[in-house]
Amino acid sequence: MVELETRELEYVIAVADELHFGRAAARLSIAQPALSKAIRRIETRLGVQLFIRSSRHVELTSAGEALREHGRHALNAVSAAVQSARRAGDTQARLRLVLKPGGDAGLLSGILAEYAQQPDARRVDILFSGAADRTDFLRDGRADVGLLYAPFDDLDGLDHETLLAEDRVAIVPSGHRLAGRATVSMSDLAGETLPRWKGVPGGDGTGPEVADVVQLFQMITVRRMIGVLPRSLVEPAPPGLVRVPVADAPPSRLVLAWNEHDRRPLVASFVAAVLGSRRQATRAPADGSGGQPGPDDAGRLPEAARS
Repeated sequence: MVELETRELEYVIAVADELHFGRAAARLSIAQPALSKAIRRIETRLGVQLFIRSSRHVELTSAGEALREHGRHALNAVSAAVQSARRAGDTQARLRLVLKPGGDAGLLSGILAEYAQQPDARRVDILFSGAADRTDFLRDGRADVGLLYAPFDDLDGLDHETLLAEDRVAIVPSGHRLAGRATVSMSDLAGETLPRWKGVPGGDGTGPEVADVVQLFQMITVRRMIGVLPRSLVEPAPPGLVRVPVADAPPSRLVLAWNEHDRRPLVASFVAAVLGSRRQATRAPADGSGGQPGPDDAGRLPEAARS
């Protein structure tokens, strides 16, 4: 059986991400010649070429792309296992909740109040992250639970519960051709420049890269682009900007998410509290269940949250 050490996977992923041995070596804090030799040893051991090299260019082969994708998941799994083991043995561990700034749709204070009433409630540390790495926090153990937005966040490897479904609105500068409309459709946005979110591959954006909604609002203000966001992220609209409902945009869902392998009572208790808070909410989730977990949901909840 061919085996790679985690450090060797880190070498491959760094070169694959940077497509430059010098930058990858700096990222790994090792000498470039040592990194080049290590990559050659890995290729020899695997019997495949991972990178096509020239004096000015580094390119991933299909084998390299496959190893980067699965290797990243493997490293996340190892990190999550270590973090989980450490925290499982820590009876005083705090619960860590990750979200983006303003990304709670106004529900966070109620969620925390509901959780505080649990007999085994712990202190909750709030972690803020950018658009691209909230799910990584959950996969590698840096956070226990997170508030994410579907379908924008990648929920692969995570269990989740919908807390709120809401419509999406176009954000445009005052005086824009759409600013006076009561509603718009997706076809009305054709030809408009949309943002590219930093660290998030894919998407329809062709405009400048932005890291968060604060940067997005600034770029909209100076008329470099428009945006389409869940309504709660723009309540109220910033000065100089106008929000217009997008009638045919798929709704966004605010979800509570956690690692699908995490069955610790610490997480289960929090999930149970959030589900209790959801049952009291006046707005129903996207599945129309009126805030109650569906029959398919209960099977994937941590045990303590099923009661």
